[in-house]
Amino acid sequence: MSAFLTILRRDLRLAFREGGALGTALGFNLVVVSMLPLSLGPDLNLLTRIAPGVLWVALLLSALLSLPRLFEADHEDGVLEVLATAPLPLEMTVVAKALAHWLSTGVPLTLLAPLLGLMLNMELSAYPALIATMLLGTPAISFIGAIGAALTLRSRRGGLLIALLVLPLYIPTLIFGISALDASSLADGNVSASTMILAAITLASTVLAPLAAAAALRMQVG
Repeated sequence: MSAFLTILRRDLRLAFREGGALGTALGFNLVVVSMLPLSLGPDLNLLTRIAPGVLWVALLLSALLSLPRLFEADHEDGVLEVLATAPLPLEMTVVAKALAHWLSTGVPLTLLAPLLGLMLNMELSAYPALIATMLLGTPAISFIGAIGAALTLRSRRGGLLIALLVLPLYIPTLIFGISALDASSLADGNVSASTMILAAITLASTVLAPLAAAAALRMQVG
């Protein structure tokens, strides 16, 4: 457990010390959402209707920007080979790194979403559901993204390949995250069904993705 926490703290410290990946993700998210009202015009009703989808899509694309560096830096320094032969199972190392990615990227993007919702005239009543669904769904983004980062570790164009690999896997998270937000705007909307499915997707990715990512890493460093 101490080795797991050491890796988690190390990755968080590196992520916040460098700041480039987080700044790029937040900046990209801000640019995408802020440009949309300019292109659609002053139709506030239209912006309100599309706000959940826009915020979720922008978050997904922003999180993708930092995924290539999930294992790349350790691979370049030779640290990944040491971690692969360490007493801590490689699956748990993947969990620590994916969790650090979520804490350093997914959580800040989630906290930024309510501010961006103001630009899209999002109803205030939907803000609790917005934060809850993003906090519930963004771990799946980090854990599924770890699979793509492991598979494209030695690729020269890893960022593009990661997008091609993991974006189809993000579709269920996107669909149920948006449906939960849409349901929250209805008087008789049942948010719990979509939220429970979203939680199941996150739980399944948390359990299965480290196994797949660890197997891919063993092939890369073997």
